[in-house]
Amino acid sequence: MSHKRMHVFYSGRVQGVGFRYTARSIASRLGLAGWVRNLRDSKVEVVCEGEEKDLKGFLNAINNEFSGHYIVDTDISWEKPTQEFANFDIRF
Repeated sequence: MSHKRMHVFYSGRVQGVGFRYTARSIASRLGLAGWVRNLRDSKVEVVCEGEEKDLKGFLNAINNEFSGHYIVDTDISWEKPTQEFANFDIRF
C-alpha cells in the first residue's frame, strides 16, 4: 500500500459548475481525505490524501466528469502525506 498526498490546481471553467461538490462526492466514495476550494484567480485547489490507486481514480473521475470545455489545465504535485484530515471537506 502506498499512502500519498496530492495537491492539484484545476484551471478553466471550473467554478460555478458543481466542481467542488462533485470532487467531495468522488473523494468520499473513494475513501480519500482532504479538501477542495475555489481560488480568487478562478482556479480550484484540491488537497487529497489516500492510497495512490484511489488518488489516481479521483483524477480520472474528475477528468471524466469535467473534460471538454471545463478543465483547461491540471497542475498536480505529489507530496508526503500528513494524515491531518479525518474526511473530505469543501472549504470556503
